[in-house]
Amino acid sequence: MVTSPAAAAAAATSSGLVTSRRSGVRPSSVTLAGSRTAAIAHTRGQRALTACGLGLFAVLPALSALPAAAASTPPAARAHRAAPPSLPGPETGTAAYLEAVRHNPQLLHRFMERLPKGGDLHNHLSGAVTTEYLIQLAAEDGLCIETSTMTAVAPPCGPGTRPAAEAGTDPAFRDAIVRAWSMQDFPAGGNGHDHFFATFGKFGEVTWRHPGKLLAEVADTAAEQNQFYLETMTTPASDGAKKLATEVGWDDDLARLHGELVAGGKLDRLVTQARQEADKAEAEFRATARCGTDRAHPGCALEVRWISQGSRGSVPEQVFTQLALGMRLAERDDRFVAVNLVQPEDGERALADYQLQMRMVKYLHGVYPRAHVTLHAGELWPGLVKPEDLKFHIRQAVSVAGAERIGHGVDLVHEDNWQDTAHTMAAREIAVEVPFTSNAQILGVKGADHPFNTYRRFGVPVVLATDDPGVSRTDITRQYAYAAETYGLTYPTLKNLARASLEYAFLPGQSLWRGNPTRDGYRPVSACRTARPGSPEPRPECRRLLANSPKARAEWRQETAFLAFERAFGRGN
Repeated sequence: MVTSPAAAAAAATSSGLVTSRRSGVRPSSVTLAGSRTAAIAHTRGQRALTACGLGLFAVLPALSALPAAAASTPPAARAHRAAPPSLPGPETGTAAYLEAVRHNPQLLHRFMERLPKGGDLHNHLSGAVTTEYLIQLAAEDGLCIETSTMTAVAPPCGPGTRPAAEAGTDPAFRDAIVRAWSMQDFPAGGNGHDHFFATFGKFGEVTWRHPGKLLAEVADTAAEQNQFYLETMTTPASDGAKKLATEVGWDDDLARLHGELVAGGKLDRLVTQARQEADKAEAEFRATARCGTDRAHPGCALEVRWISQGSRGSVPEQVFTQLALGMRLAERDDRFVAVNLVQPEDGERALADYQLQMRMVKYLHGVYPRAHVTLHAGELWPGLVKPEDLKFHIRQAVSVAGAERIGHGVDLVHEDNWQDTAHTMAAREIAVEVPFTSNAQILGVKGADHPFNTYRRFGVPVVLATDDPGVSRTDITRQYAYAAETYGLTYPTLKNLARASLEYAFLPGQSLWRGNPTRDGYRPVSACRTARPGSPEPRPECRRLLANSPKARAEWRQETAFLAFERAFGRGN
């Protein structure tokens, strides 16, 4: 896991923690699948349109200028309430260019690839890496592949296995691994849900060994696709958390259970272990990406934070221990920002313990109020679970657990009183993380069946995300292209989707935008309202904001990228 330079950490600390979502601190039908390899091959020789990213857990010191307030446009979902302001010249030309190429797949992909796309807030590191790179790592580590299941196992390679290295000389063997470890060539009408989740067990022996190498590849891909920020999920101190959970056991009195975890410094030792793992992964990342050299990879300029995940299919004491560790980490190490619950939401234990797990999150968040919470909720669909299990998951994640973002949220309209939940999410600015590709592959939900437009109609913030792009054989560019093609989104709307992915990120500091930008449009705060695109020296108040707020710096940098993008495409390039 990757660390911030000392200067960046000091800047984040000096900015202070204010208790509001605005500061980053929470108070008390088009085919989606496709070969991701082709997209990566297309982008590997390129650099981002602008200097993409802010430095790993840091922000590059150079400050660019912010467009005037007139460049902001209210979300399309609110267009019926107020007409959007006139667009400035380059933005008008860019919007016209998008309309001209909307039905040209090649030019549309080029446009979306170069579009500044903010951050990826819903990304699982182990599932984000390309399958081809996983095979390469398996070969380098001398791993073996069980030929009956295509599962990677530790050496030596006995009967029924083949060295992973043989995939380099046997194309048929390699293709079989790719299909087993991803959604490549998965047949229409097949059980995408089961195949998708089964992939993680097949390549798990590869991914735990090299988190830094995995991050180097994922960060490069994000930076090359003009993203500025990444929040990626991982399981810190996994073995230690399991051992501690077994040692402590279960107690339905959550306060007493937490007391047992912290007694004698047990949980603090686990925190130390997790931080040491992060240090080791950071070193591996920097070495792999050649950071600090004249051959540094694009990913070295990407700012990254970690989300600690708990396994919702595990026994209660393990889930509680993982959540407690993640929240304690988030308060003690600024590389970690939040917790989440992963694994299939429709699993037997996940369903049985759902309400208990929401209660766990609520209790622990009261103990660790500076940790953020984002939860997979509503990744369900009729026929996958019993009707009664469709009625409350998103609502409880919001109203009980206090989630600040919701992952997937696909079954919204199947819940009881779902309109109230949507209104609550809009009022509290609880964003929903939407990965179109995995929603289609796992649940078969896309197009008009997807609640994307429903969330937008209710004023809920929406951010586009990749989920597990390596498994899905997709990327963030395809998520934006799909949104534009399927829902007819205009350029200003796409621009605000990208802005939202930084606005609702768990970056510390004050936002560049005032009020509720999803409802009111993206208007700069008073300190920066007179800043002009390209001006080398914003006024002192604006410079102070940017110096003290990692969130505002990320948003400022994206506005500069938009300016360059619009200058290019606004002329029809």
